[in-house]
Amino acid sequence: MSQLASSISELDQVRALVYQLLSSLFARELDDVRLAELTQPQATAFWLQLAQDPVVKHDVQIIMEQLSQIHNERQLLELAADYCGLFLIGSKHAPTPYASHYLANTKEVLVFGEQHHLMCDFLKQSQLAVQSDFKEPADHLAVMLSYMGHLCTHASYEAQMAFIDNCLLSWLPAFCRQVEQQDAGQFYQALARITLYWVKSDKS
Repeated sequence: MSQLASSISELDQVRALVYQLLSSLFARELDDVRLAELTQPQATAFWLQLAQDPVVKHDVQIIMEQLSQIHNERQLLELAADYCGLFLIGSKHAPTPYASHYLANTKEVLVFGEQHHLMCDFLKQSQLAVQSDFKEPADHLAVMLSYMGHLCTHASYEAQMAFIDNCLLSWLPAFCRQVEQQDAGQFYQALARITLYWVKSDKS
């Protein structure tokens, strides 16, 4: 057994699961299946555990309340509309979920920019690829969070912290601010704040 494999702890596995959960919530709109998963007892226990942290308690409560209040297709579509308005329309003032938009020296909405190519290299080095049914650039936040989840159990601590510093915290605060400014529905701004806090806490 390799030194890395033998050093993977239960904590690393939990960290990976949290990153994958956050990734899935930014990847696409919620549907009936995902809603059921997020409100089942195991998921509720996770949200309650996360709410023990006073910094994110209020935001976790927002997410839990909004999920629990979805009882029909219309309410689910309203949350889906929030997602589309924030992350899919791609207007100049929308909180686009692509790292290149925040790190490039331009005010234009960049798609398949420098950070996309960098992430493609990271994925290739790890023998990974963006799923074929996910038609987004590799520097989409969902891809980067998912990759960080992979690193939690497949890379050294130094490599993990370098990715957080250089590829996430370099633009995540700006993204979070834009979501807070644009999300009238509160669900995604709460999710953005939780994500930013999680990544910062993972680094500290």
